[in-house]
Amino acid sequence: MIAVFAAVFFLPLGSERFMTAVDATLDLAKWYAREHVVLCLLPAFFIAGVIAVFVSQGSVLKYFGANAKKWLSYTVAAISGGILAVCSCTILPLFTSIYKRGAGLGPAIAFLYSGPAISILSIILTARILGFEMGVARIIGAVLFSVIIGLAMSFIFRKEEKAKKEEQMNIVPPPEKRPMWQTSFHFFTLVLILVFANWGAPAASDTGLWYGIFTYKWYIVGALSLLLCWSLVRILKLRVLWVVLGAVVTAISALLANLFIGNAKLVPLVPMIVAITALSVILLFDKQHEENREWAFASWGFAKQILPLLAIGVVTAGFLLGSTHGDTAIAGIVPNGWIEWAVGGNSLLSNFFASFTGAFMYFATLTEVPIIQGLLASGMGKGPALALLLAGPSLSLPNMLVIRGVLGTKKTIVYVALVIVMATISGFVFGNL
Repeated sequence: MIAVFAAVFFLPLGSERFMTAVDATLDLAKWYAREHVVLCLLPAFFIAGVIAVFVSQGSVLKYFGANAKKWLSYTVAAISGGILAVCSCTILPLFTSIYKRGAGLGPAIAFLYSGPAISILSIILTARILGFEMGVARIIGAVLFSVIIGLAMSFIFRKEEKAKKEEQMNIVPPPEKRPMWQTSFHFFTLVLILVFANWGAPAASDTGLWYGIFTYKWYIVGALSLLLCWSLVRILKLRVLWVVLGAVVTAISALLANLFIGNAKLVPLVPMIVAITALSVILLFDKQHEENREWAFASWGFAKQILPLLAIGVVTAGFLLGSTHGDTAIAGIVPNGWIEWAVGGNSLLSNFFASFTGAFMYFATLTEVPIIQGLLASGMGKGPALALLLAGPSLSLPNMLVIRGVLGTKKTIVYVALVIVMATISGFVFGNL
């Protein structure tokens, strides 16, 4: 009570830097809510729910379990990251679900790192904007990082992993409730909706495939949504009338949003919210198949666990490090000039500072590239730029808070330290080549 009173009593409202940091906090929170929660996190919660309810424990143990072949588990983890186009926060519900289903610590960590770091979209954008060498260095570094960090975590906590191996050897997974292809179809339909709904804008001069997909991405999402409706009826056995009504209401909401909402960025949020609400209601009122209700409850469970911690992390990151997105750049309580000064050149210290700072900053999907482009123009060295690319997208303060809730403080500290140290060394080597 005394601490809170003192903090309020001595609020430096007359300080321009403090008020700018408050503006940055509110700006980042607003942008995060508009651009990230509805289109990224909510679909990710439902995908995590699919893993928790529909993906059998046997499948998780086969590919990610403590007794799985290492070459298989780490390859699947790295490939999974390449498919997804997610940020350090969107990967969290997916990581949490596979870890709780019995995935070994090493493969789960490899998946956690690779998700935001190795996405095909981010690698292509890096090569196009920051140069081919930086793109190649990023993909090599990210792939090696995911495997090495996973193996290192597995080795450091080998006693716990040994106990998990012995425990999983005695597990006899129940038989599959449905063919694997059906579960995979349902899962990847949701994943593709997530990927294309968040397909980033192309460069101004780009007229190729990227531009074509971006132009028609909502038509692609619409087609995938129809496949999802088919999956809900054919695979999950939901009533046709309910699914059709949900689809019609979603389509009407999209038309009304186009007519009455002037902000083009907000238009897609309306049908997404309506679709998620309709799906939730349909699942909760399905009395015939308990699995469907469990899917809704599991998704809600991930939301309750993750969203409060993310909110705290976003507010803290905005206040300390500012808000940088699109054409907006508002400094936090730590001046941007300090950061730009600290990461100039290619010294070991500048690479460490870039890695350390990037680990706590929040980068939405693909936004790290234009941010680093601006830092390079301000004098940032190429080594620290790579260090920031390898540490920043996969970590953030919100991300760390959630990981701590899943793995505990000790494992989280070791994981973050490994990422920072490896990013520092990689940036130092690259900058001095």
